[in-house]
Amino acid sequence: MKYLLGASLLALAITLPSGLSAQEEEDKKDTFIYATYFYCKTSAFDAIDAATAEHTAPVYDAAVKDGTLGGWGWLAHHTGGKWNRLFYHVSDSMDGLFAAQKTMAERSKDLPDGGFSEACSLHEDYIWQSEANSGLMEKRGDAAMSVYHVCDITREERADEIVKEVFAPVYDKAIKDGKITSWGWSSHVVGGKYRKLSTMTGEGFPQLLKARGEILEALYGEGDNPVANEFSQICTSHSDYLWRILHEGRP
Repeated sequence: MKYLLGASLLALAITLPSGLSAQEEEDKKDTFIYATYFYCKTSAFDAIDAATAEHTAPVYDAAVKDGTLGGWGWLAHHTGGKWNRLFYHVSDSMDGLFAAQKTMAERSKDLPDGGFSEACSLHEDYIWQSEANSGLMEKRGDAAMSVYHVCDITREERADEIVKEVFAPVYDKAIKDGKITSWGWSSHVVGGKYRKLSTMTGEGFPQLLKARGEILEALYGEGDNPVANEFSQICTSHSDYLWRILHEGRP
């Protein structure tokens, strides 16, 4: 669909795992995510989701297979703020991100709009760069949680260090224990007020929220973890979203 071409989160953090050797750290590729968060009319949800599945998904899946895209996805709002649909695409460089956008615009120019332009006339764009994550997991489930953080820009690199050194082992254990299926931490490159994005996925929302509570308990306990408290002093507010993963194209 033409409406998706300029779009592409998230989110959903798709990069190499943390804890790599020095040589692997030097050789690994970056991951950039172009995410577009839409404000759509609720009456149009079924139609635009069906059109995405029928017309857009085959074109974008083919682009993942031929290497044009590093991945893409279409997510639907479950709980949270005003954004209610999310489209993203992934590349290993900023140049690749925009080149893919141009290529996909050409490939999709004749796809039917399906009423999307009218139904989803407002949006916000972000470009995220993945900082740390669980790696490319085989199965991610269909439930996702995104936490959009407002952070002190002068101290946000310290937040990255805390996530990599302190939070990551807790998230990795949750995956090993089967409580979540993936996690990620990304940094703002272009977009609005949110400076950091943390993500988790799972098999369902009850399981995901239970796992999140256990992770927070492990990290913060009775509030006596000075490093976790330091993180909260850097990233002082946030917005939570639960997303349903409707489609994902992955290598």
